[in-house]
Amino acid sequence: MCSYQRVNNSYGCSNSKTLNGLLKTELGFQGFVVSDWGAQHAGVATAEAGLDVAMPGASNFWGDHLVEAVKNGSLPESRVTDMATRVIATWYQFNQDTDFPKPGIGMPSNVLDPHKIVDGRDPAAAPVLLNGAIEGHVLVKNTKNTLPLKSPRMLSLFGYSAKTPDFFNPSSNLLYSQNWISGMEALDSNYVSDNGLATFGKNGTMFGGCGSGAITPALTISPFEALKTRASQEGTAVFNDFLSGKPSVEPSSDACIVFGNAWACEGYDRPAIRDDYTDSLIKSVADQCSKTVVVFHNAGPRLVDGFVDHPNVTAIIFAHLPGQESGPALASLLFGDTSPSGKLPYTVAKNESDYGDVLDPVQPEGEFANFPQADFHEGVYLDYRYFDKKGIEPRYEFGFGLGYTTFAYSNISINYIQGANTYPWPGGPIVSGGQTDLWDAIATVSVNIKNTGSVPGAEVAQLYIGIPGAPAKQLRGFEKPFLQPNESQSVTFHLTRRDLSVWSVERQKWQLQQGNYKFYVGSSSRRLPLNGTMDL
Repeated sequence: MCSYQRVNNSYGCSNSKTLNGLLKTELGFQGFVVSDWGAQHAGVATAEAGLDVAMPGASNFWGDHLVEAVKNGSLPESRVTDMATRVIATWYQFNQDTDFPKPGIGMPSNVLDPHKIVDGRDPAAAPVLLNGAIEGHVLVKNTKNTLPLKSPRMLSLFGYSAKTPDFFNPSSNLLYSQNWISGMEALDSNYVSDNGLATFGKNGTMFGGCGSGAITPALTISPFEALKTRASQEGTAVFNDFLSGKPSVEPSSDACIVFGNAWACEGYDRPAIRDDYTDSLIKSVADQCSKTVVVFHNAGPRLVDGFVDHPNVTAIIFAHLPGQESGPALASLLFGDTSPSGKLPYTVAKNESDYGDVLDPVQPEGEFANFPQADFHEGVYLDYRYFDKKGIEPRYEFGFGLGYTTFAYSNISINYIQGANTYPWPGGPIVSGGQTDLWDAIATVSVNIKNTGSVPGAEVAQLYIGIPGAPAKQLRGFEKPFLQPNESQSVTFHLTRRDLSVWSVERQKWQLQQGNYKFYVGSSSRRLPLNGTMDL
C-alpha cells in the first residue's frame, strides 16, 4: 500500500523510487500496489510510478482516463497489462481459484432476503487469544515480594482502565469513532488539558487499538471481572473505586492495583508519553498502600518516572493491548498461575528529552510551515541503538522483562559455516524478498540456558551483534524456550548474509563487512552476560 505522506516531496503513490525501485525491483515484489484510501493524486504519473490499484475505487484519475492515456501514447499498454497481471497473480498465489467462495461471500442471492448471520468465531483460536494476552504482558518492577499474590485477604482496585465501558455495541457508529469515550462521558474528566482526553481514555479498559487496528471481540473479560471471579475462588475481599482521582484506600488491603492506559490510534500523533492525572492517581494510592501494583494498557512507550521511585509502588506491568482475554491473562499472572515472560519491544526512558528528536520528529517551521518535514537525521540510531550511542541510561531497556523465576546463560559457541560465501556483495537472482543469497547462512551462535529458579517459566534469549562500521549492538535473533526448574536447553541462532550486512549507499546494495564481528547474548539489550567475536 502506498501511503498519504510524501517521500522526498513526491506523494507516496507517485514515487517511482519506492514503488518500482525498492519494492518491485530490489525486493522483487510480485504482487500489486494498492493506494491508501484517497492517496492517489495523479493519473498517468501514479501508473508510471508503480501504483496498480486505486482505492476506494471509481478513481477520478483512472477509469476512462487510463484508457485514453494508452490510446494517446501517454502510458504504455504494457503497464496496464502489468497491473492486471499482478492482481491476477495474487489471486492464484492465494489459491482463490480452487475451492474458494465466489465473490460476494456473505451476501444473499437476493438483497431483499433477510441477511444470514455468519458466525466467524473459531473455537480453536481461544487458547491463542489467552496465551497471546499472557505473553504480551511485561513485568518491569517487582519488589517486596509483591507478585505473585499469595492468598490475599483483601485487594483494592483503582483506575479507569480496570473495567469494561458501560457501552459496547458493534452495531453503533460510536464504537469506533469514540474509542471507549462515548457521548457526554468524554467530558467527565478530572484531568483537563488541551490534549488530555487524547492521551488516555478514562471510562473503560483499553484492550485493542483503533482505526485499522480496532477489534470487535465476541466478549471482553475486563481485569475487574476476572479478579472478582478469582477473588471468589480465593476467599478474597475486593474493594474498588474507579471514579475518584484521589480515592480513599482501605488500610488493611494486602495489595492495591491501579489501572491506567496510554492511548494511541492510526492517523494520530500521541501528544505525550505520560499524563499528570494518572501519575497523580498512582501516587495518591501509593501514599496509602504499602504494596501498590500499577498496570498499564498501552499502545506504546509510557514514562513511569513520575512514580516509579515511590517506595510503595512495588510492581509495574505493561499489559499493552491484550484483547478480549485481558482479565483472565492478568489474573493468571498476578496469582502466579503463569510466570511473566514478555519483553519490552521499546525503551522506556527516564525523561522525554532522552528520546531526542525522534519524540517530535516533524516540526512545521520556516519554508516548510505548511509542509512539515521529517529528515530522519537519526539514521539507523533508533530506540536502544540511539540510547547506546548517546550513553543514555534508560529506565527500562529494550528487551527487558521480569518473571517469577531466574535463568543462567552459559557456553556461547560461535561458528562460521564452512564453505559459506563471504564475498562482500550478493550476486544471486532477485526473487520475492530480494536477492536469493542474502538468506544464505554464514554463521551460527549457540548458548545454553538453565532455569535456576523454583517455578517453570519461559525466557526470551536475545542475540545482538556488532558489525564493523555499524551501531554497537543490533538485535539479530531471539528464541523462547520454556524450562522447568533446573532444566537446561541449548538454543541456536542462524545468521544469514543479510543479518551480517550493512547497506552501502554508494553501491545501493547490502555489503558484508570485512573485520571483527562481536556477538552478545542475554536477557535484554543491556543484560548480555555472554559475548564472543568472529573475523570475516
